[in-house]
Amino acid sequence: MIQALGRALGQFDDPKIQGVVWKSLLGALAVFAVLGVVLWFVAGWLVSGLSHWIDWVAHFGTLILTVALSWFLFPVAVTAIVGFFLEAVASAVEDRYYPGRPPARQQAFLAMIWSGLRFACVALLLTLLLLPAYLLLIFIPPLYLLVFYSVNGYLLGREYFELVAYRRLEEREADELRRACRGRVMLSGMAMAFMLTIPVFNLVAPIAATAFAVHLFEAMRGPFGRREGPPGRAVTTGVQPRGR
Repeated sequence: MIQALGRALGQFDDPKIQGVVWKSLLGALAVFAVLGVVLWFVAGWLVSGLSHWIDWVAHFGTLILTVALSWFLFPVAVTAIVGFFLEAVASAVEDRYYPGRPPARQQAFLAMIWSGLRFACVALLLTLLLLPAYLLLIFIPPLYLLVFYSVNGYLLGREYFELVAYRRLEEREADELRRACRGRVMLSGMAMAFMLTIPVFNLVAPIAATAFAVHLFEAMRGPFGRREGPPGRAVTTGVQPRGR
């Protein structure tokens, strides 16, 4: 896992990766800028006509709310943004470290949209449900960190694994592999969540997380005797995953 992370971080000198970095950076900044502007005007509309001090409190509260939402929902938002550039990142990693791979599976567009929406809804719902716990546990740092990294580790580990695995395996096979390696998937997700909480670096962390997931996926499926058949089709050699 350490080697996979090192390779992912070491590929930021790749022009293909740098192009995705700039696109994702601008996308993330745009999302939260729009969120802040919308909340600002909504707050102004709600308190229009009231006293000046209420207007000031409302806008100050809006600023705090925007910062809080940006902090708690950042992993979900940036994951959604980098999803548009997944193929470019994964292809760049494969070109450098896994040359000779057949073309990736062509996933149905509607299936990709549904998968992304399903994850976004689950992640958003779970985050909002745990928001009161986050606010309470923030005064107990050890418990707060445990809950935060456990929840986001599960969400991010699963999402990034599926994003890269579905390119190479049928969904059923990818899900079997994920369940067999659930511990490593969650640990990798916790590492991704940590990267997403590092100031400044969190704006490009999804790129590193995608590259990280590609390396982990290649390492995970190796011991199970999995190989790819004709382009766009995955097959197995009959070796069953451990831990089933």
